[in-house]
Amino acid sequence: MILKRLFDIVLSIFGILFLIPILLVISILIVLDSRGDVFFIQKRVGKNNIDFSLYKFRTMSAGSEKKGLLTVGAKDNRITKIGYYLRKYKLDELPQLFNVLFGDMSLVGPRPEVRKYVDLYTDNQKEILKVRPGITDYASIEYFNENEVLAKSSNPEQTYIDEIMPHKIELNRKYISEIGVFTDCKIIMRTISKIFK
Repeated sequence: MILKRLFDIVLSIFGILFLIPILLVISILIVLDSRGDVFFIQKRVGKNNIDFSLYKFRTMSAGSEKKGLLTVGAKDNRITKIGYYLRKYKLDELPQLFNVLFGDMSLVGPRPEVRKYVDLYTDNQKEILKVRPGITDYASIEYFNENEVLAKSSNPEQTYIDEIMPHKIELNRKYISEIGVFTDCKIIMRTISKIFK
């Protein structure tokens, strides 16, 4: 795990330095597109069931989270114009490199959930909280277009709780059984490939 943490620190520093121009351009576009902060900060559940502040680029109109925690693709009119593209290409996740650097997250690991849904976990499902959450994982690749899947449901939240969330947790448990730098490299490459496809 020490090697994995070192891997996270080195790649997050390199990523932040390399992406500074892109981060600045995205920040300017967000400011020009709609009113509100550049970043969206939300409490998520991290390692050992402890809450932390997760950073994202804001992709919705200010205050939209009060209308629901899930987004449902094209049906969701809370998403801003620039936000649509940031979500489509996963660029809204880039500020989480700072979460990785600070030690709240790993580059690869189970995606951190909000407390509302973690409170629904069984004791067995809570096993995934023993590791740092990540920016990407097997579940992120499998549910790359999750918003579109939810958009087809008459009850998106129930579909998420009953179908998507349990499957994601099983994929997270698969990752934990294979955890290591080699597995992380494989998942990072598959994620990049998925984005460009």
